[in-house]
Amino acid sequence: MEPIYEGKAKRLYTTDDPNVLRMEYKDSATAFNGEKKEDFENKGRFNKAITLIIYRMLEEKGVKTHLVQDVDDINLLVNKVSIMPLEVIVRNVAAGSFSKRMGVTEGTAFKKPIVEFSYKDDALGDPFINDDYAREMGAATEEEMAYIKQQVLTINEVLKEFFLKAKLRLIDFKVEFGRLSTDPSQIVLADEISPDTCRLWDVETGKKMDKDRFRRGLGGFMEAYAEVLERLSK
Repeated sequence: MEPIYEGKAKRLYTTDDPNVLRMEYKDSATAFNGEKKEDFENKGRFNKAITLIIYRMLEEKGVKTHLVQDVDDINLLVNKVSIMPLEVIVRNVAAGSFSKRMGVTEGTAFKKPIVEFSYKDDALGDPFINDDYAREMGAATEEEMAYIKQQVLTINEVLKEFFLKAKLRLIDFKVEFGRLSTDPSQIVLADEISPDTCRLWDVETGKKMDKDRFRRGLGGFMEAYAEVLERLSK
């Protein structure tokens, strides 16, 4: 198995099947476009386990993902996809960059979810784009953008209910999509869904149970991830 890609939090390797890759979760934590970086024991294990639980649940709900099967504590087999250069964010509650950018008090609930699209390019700072930008940049067609928006709103409703059962409030989350190598017309959910990519607050206390504990130096970073995994495993 040859390594073919290494990102901030994961590595990808080839397998005997040219259309299937092994995804390895790293123990690295990064924030602010990699300016803040640190390794934490078990981080990869927690994120892999949480993503597996969530992706299996989403598949049962009819959401197509790149998941193939479990491997071990830090690895999954996934279908090979061409990742679309889009970061898709769904916001249910004002927090993080939205609150800073718009001057809205953190914790303010929105009447309806907000969907944001960013062009995935670290050198450009992942700028905001809309359907017209995506079309002209070759990131996605207008039809694909409409499909992705419909998908993330469906995912949002499923995730909100799922996390609520674990007494977690889904504040916002970021996902990515990819085109299957075997059929590029098929767009599936890719990458991961974990406390790295979601904001999760305890329903009763409002305690942050996600990567904001690392971003903001709140302490208890891995303890929060471990608790999220424990709650979702019940």
